[in-house]
Amino acid sequence: MAEGQPEDDIDDLNQMHDGVHPDDVEYMFAQTATGVAVVDGRMTLSGVSRTTLFFSDRPYRLTGHIPTDEFVAGWGAGDDSFAADPPNALLSLFEEEHVNDVVVVLSDPLINDGDVSYAIEVTDGVLTQSSGPASLFIDMIGRPMSPMSVAGVHRRGRRRGRRRRR
Repeated sequence: MAEGQPEDDIDDLNQMHDGVHPDDVEYMFAQTATGVAVVDGRMTLSGVSRTTLFFSDRPYRLTGHIPTDEFVAGWGAGDDSFAADPPNALLSLFEEEHVNDVVVVLSDPLINDGDVSYAIEVTDGVLTQSSGPASLFIDMIGRPMSPMSVAGVHRRGRRRGRRRRR
């Protein structure tokens, strides 16, 4: 994506990959942060990376980075946008002695002074404040939480873990 064109659709990522039609690729996204705060149904990623990593599944296996401010600005672009169909995401909070994984639905992103906040709905796990690093893995555009989505795989694994303990 060319800098300074945040109104462009996320599908324009494919322009960087010759011979790939935008309808053929579904991108997933990852953001990293130095901490997480939760207040009144909003999650704020503090010290979020200036770029958001994107990657695609087989057969293309495309990867790259988009400026985080452009990612947020493009949230509502296109008919199949995250604004039209809010994405699921897996938030991994790296605590001192363990990793706390929480599945959330994201909406209404805002960016402010190096922080990104989202309105959230927790669908699996317990979301707590974290002063440690965090990674947010955002499911592909226009896809529900399918069994093969990032958050769907995590949820399926948790269910299997619960069944094994019974």
